[in-house]
Amino acid sequence: MKSLYNYIISTTNRYDNKVSVDNKELILNTEVTERDYHFVNRIGTIVNVPINIKSSAKPGDKVIVHHNVFRRWYDVQGNERNSASYISEDTYLVNQDQIYAIHNGNEWECLPEYCFVEPVENEDVWSLDSEKKLLGKLTYTNEYLSSLGLSCGDLVGFTPDSEYEFNIDDKKLYRILSKEITINYGRKEST
Repeated sequence: MKSLYNYIISTTNRYDNKVSVDNKELILNTEVTERDYHFVNRIGTIVNVPINIKSSAKPGDKVIVHHNVFRRWYDVQGNERNSASYISEDTYLVNQDQIYAIHNGNEWECLPEYCFVEPVENEDVWSLDSEKKLLGKLTYTNEYLSSLGLSCGDLVGFTPDSEYEFNIDDKKLYRILSKEITINYGRKEST
């Protein structure tokens, strides 16, 4: 099965809501509501690429997608529904604008509109915030930001409310539109 303009993506789990505690599985969230988006799986595998779109992606590559791709929801009458991307329980039809990054087997490559930034720990002992506001370490970049002189590891600033939280490779990252990166502080974060 191939599509003209959409990727066909598979996933083994719609939700990423289980942790292991003392060798037992603990389910963190069992509800299907507007609050469950934190527990929706956002990583899938490409089954087929679109026929009419040029892309470096190929079947077998992992992709980071929008949380609504795999998510279930309730309509106004209280009926449980699948997303518009749903084909079958483990197969989904995904538009290119719902894909943020592609793993080529070695590393994550962001699409030109997106990048991923790791929040920076707030070291101010008097602050109630655990992270510095509007500041992060560029973790996954794209060709556009690279052409502007930014590289992975740079400390960057971004606009308010532009961060969208993801858990990728057991790391909390923010997906940010490339145009929302406002400043490169010109130094690497010390480790």
